[in-house]
Amino acid sequence: MIRERRLTLSSYASGLLSGGRVVFTADEAEQALGIGRGAFLDAAERLQRREHLVRLRRGLYVVVPPQYASWGAPPPSWYIDDLMRHERRPYYVGLLKAAELHGATHQAVMKFHVVTDKRLPGIHAGRILIAFHYRKDVNAVSDGVENRKTDTGTMKVWSVELTALDLVRYSHAAGGINNLATVLADLGPKLRSWELARLSYAMERSVVQRLGHLMDRLGHGECTGTGRTDGSADRYPASGAAR
Repeated sequence: MIRERRLTLSSYASGLLSGGRVVFTADEAEQALGIGRGAFLDAAERLQRREHLVRLRRGLYVVVPPQYASWGAPPPSWYIDDLMRHERRPYYVGLLKAAELHGATHQAVMKFHVVTDKRLPGIHAGRILIAFHYRKDVNAVSDGVENRKTDTGTMKVWSVELTALDLVRYSHAAGGINNLATVLADLGPKLRSWELARLSYAMERSVVQRLGHLMDRLGHGECTGTGRTDGSADRYPASGAAR
C-alpha cells in the first residue's frame, strides 16, 4: 500500500503562490494541513528562519516568492488590503508612497505609508517598513480615494490631490521641507483645482493655506488658486474645516 504523503506548510505556501495568493491565516493553514496550533507555530517558525515566510500580525502570514527572496518579502501592495482587512480598519495608501504611485519617482521610497483610524505599530517586512499614520476622520476623505490594481488584487490609494494635502498635513513623514517641495513640484502639473477645493473642506485651514503657499512658490499657483499678481498670498478657494 502506498502511504499518502502529508501536506506540509512549505508545500501549502507554495500552492498559494501558484494560485496567485501570498497571504494566509494560521486558522486557514491549520485546517488545510489538519494540524493543531502548536505544530503550525513550529512549522511557521522554521519557514521564518529560512526567510520563506513573514509574520505580519499574530495569526497572519505572507509568503515570500523566490523572486523577492533578496528583499525578504513581496511588495506591501501585494498584501496591504488583506492586512487591513485582518486589522478590520479602513485605510488608504498615502504620503510618499502615494506620491510615487502618482509619478513622483525622484527617489526610492523604503517606507510604505498607510493612513488609518487607529494608532498601529509599524511592520518591518523584509527591507520595507510599513508605517501607519493616524487620522481620526479617515472616512471623511473616502471619496478622494482610488482603487489601484495590484499583482494580487487591489489596494486603496489617495488621489493625487489628497496626496498633496496630506503630505503637508504629515510633513514630518515627507523627509523635510526640501524633499516635500521636490515631491510637490512633481505632483503640481497633475493637480486639479476643483478637486483640491472640494477635498480641502476635510482639512485644517492651516494645511490648505500652506499647500497653496508652497504650490505658488513652486510655480503651480494656478492649481490652487494662489497665483499672485499683486504680491498677496494664500487665496486658496476653499477654507477647510479643522479635524
